Amino acid sequence: MLLFLLFCVMAFGMAGYFATSRTGSGGELRALEGRLARPEVVSEEILRDKLMKDRSHGSRLNWFYNLGLMQKLEQSLWQAGIYRRVSDIVLVTLLLFGAGAMIGAAMWQDPTFAVALGLGFAMLPALYVRIQRKRRLRKFVLQLPFALDLMKSSLEAGHSLLRGLQVVVGEFHDPIATEFRSVIEQTRLGLPLPRAMEEMLKRVPDDDLRLLIVAIRVQADVGSSLAVIIERLAEIVRIRQRLGQQVRALTAQARMSGWVVAALPIVILAAFSVIQPSYTHTLFHEPGGQKLLKIAATLDFLAFLTIRKLLKVKY
Repeated sequence: MLLFLLFCVMAFGMAGYFATSRTGSGGELRALEGRLARPEVVSEEILRDKLMKDRSHGSRLNWFYNLGLMQKLEQSLWQAGIYRRVSDIVLVTLLLFGAGAMIGAAMWQDPTFAVALGLGFAMLPALYVRIQRKRRLRKFVLQLPFALDLMKSSLEAGHSLLRGLQVVVGEFHDPIATEFRSVIEQTRLGLPLPRAMEEMLKRVPDDDLRLLIVAIRVQADVGSSLAVIIERLAEIVRIRQRLGQQVRALTAQARMSGWVVAALPIVILAAFSVIQPSYTHTLFHEPGGQKLLKIAATLDFLAFLTIRKLLKVKY
């Protein structure tokens, strides 16, 4: 029992450390240098060639590489602004899975419940990364029209686009200042500005930013007035943001209903387990009740996913 408690404390302690720690000034500088020095295309080509050689020798790791799970996780970490190694997240996920499985086995003595609780705990790091990613992208989108206005003013004052990006870096905070600072540093290292903006699009996959990159490429090829294009683009971004807010307002009641419908059985079951444990004794300790509980949990989870899918509006 003591080993079990120590394992749980270690798992949750490591999860809390990786979740709450932030890179300081030195850590942010090292993260920026690592981002600039990250040879994405070259490393992928080298890894692909190595795996093709392994395939000729009958390697069993090719199917795992084709899934791209580690690459997707690394990309999500960069998009969320979490400058951690993928191995750290995998380690925390495995520790949480072990802690959840041990808690489930100690509470219900059933392998299915133990594995289900372990998977639920293991999903917490991925859920945290997903939430941080959505928050960072949303903050970037909210800052983008104001940054475009500042870039337009700099261009109208006679400055270059690169100088306009420097002004944005000096006036704004993370995440838009960090991403534009990376673009400026990449151009100083010899990367063309359109290519540096495309690299930023990989870190911030947003449609509004893609419009800005298209405008910069068109201006570089054709030579039109970039200030006028950026001014129109800022208006389009604001219109898209207002449309998104209207969509969220119109679907707020339905989304809240989905959350209530999904959480209501769990809340009622937990309340009865505390108030009158004899009511739920059959569900947790009898074979028939455990089967019913498994079926109900599966159906409730599928219903929640169905409601979320129906309410997801693309615009």
